Amino acid sequence: MKFHGMKLFAIGIAMLSSTLVDAQSTSEATKRPAVEKTNESAIDFDRARELLQKRQRGGQLTADEETYLRRAMEARRKGSGQPKDDPTAAPIPRESIGLKPLTEMTAEDRYQGQDGGLYGNGMNSPPDAHRVAAEQELARIQPLDAEGNAVDNGKIGFVSISMSNATMEFSRFKKVADTDADMSPLVSIVDCAQGGQAMAEWTRPDAPTWMEADRRLKTAEVSPKQVQVAWIKLANKGPRGDLETHGRRLQRDTLAVIQNAKARFPNLRVAYLSSRIYAGYATSNLNPEPFAYESAFPVRWLIQDQMKGDAALNFSTEKGTVQAPLLLWGPYLWADGTTPRKADKLIFTREDLAADGTHPSEAGRDKVVKLMLDFFKNDPLAKSWFVR
Repeated sequence: MKFHGMKLFAIGIAMLSSTLVDAQSTSEATKRPAVEKTNESAIDFDRARELLQKRQRGGQLTADEETYLRRAMEARRKGSGQPKDDPTAAPIPRESIGLKPLTEMTAEDRYQGQDGGLYGNGMNSPPDAHRVAAEQELARIQPLDAEGNAVDNGKIGFVSISMSNATMEFSRFKKVADTDADMSPLVSIVDCAQGGQAMAEWTRPDAPTWMEADRRLKTAEVSPKQVQVAWIKLANKGPRGDLETHGRRLQRDTLAVIQNAKARFPNLRVAYLSSRIYAGYATSNLNPEPFAYESAFPVRWLIQDQMKGDAALNFSTEKGTVQAPLLLWGPYLWADGTTPRKADKLIFTREDLAADGTHPSEAGRDKVVKLMLDFFKNDPLAKSWFVR
């Protein structure tokens, strides 16, 4: 899933070069390539190319240089007339995209016709009926032996299902949580998320992703019948189109993943769903903004469908064939770059992302781990099984 450096270098240079303005002047100062005015300050695209080359060689830019390069790239985009949704256009790294986190949107706010709140209608906690149903499912989580029988010294298997970002984050989460004195010793965390394997790669019941998940569970000495909790991070590679187009595809793919997980792990009671972290620094079309931001809406659609009684997401034996675990929001990980979230002041700086601006750096992984650990230790619908 990583963007090759040489390809990025070539695209970046070509894109910046295309913005150079031809100018004629007898002045010695105009022997350098012409400049373009942005925000009443001149942009020297020759200098911008040099900064881009430096960054792609692995050099560290100063804060002022990063700001200058971003301004140059924005000027290039505005001057090119290239549509923002052009799939051939490389993303423009930005410290902010000016959108509200879903948790800060109200019932009256709108984003492409969608209101705010994790659960809709401005609500960040599940409605009463779904909360009660969740409490009932959570009460069924207990230590199980390899055959799924309740035993005092059994295990509560907790797995991740998703792609590279998720395995980078969940593997670090496991390392930290396993040494946390507050975590229940009955919980066995197994990272089943895999690099390059987004939702679309998990949709077939016989997909290689599930075979690898089986292998990891076996290595961890956790049986499929002991798996009772899952964390699923929603994403697909190279999304295209508007929210209704790529979002509905992500919703359909994730529905298949959820049903596969329930079939494979018959005692799976609850699946916590999360959307992506900020991707405004992305340098490829693997999953840039606003797709990362918009991945929250398929999470909500799935949970809302379940709350409405969709048979494809039925979790109750009293209502027919069980097709899925109960769905809840896990930790909401997105913040608008360097704009602090109101509740916890979370930000994502350029240093929180790797060179491609898409995968988390060490610092970014630490931020996600903190969010996850705080969630599972303190959320009313998680701590009952996670905490000692």
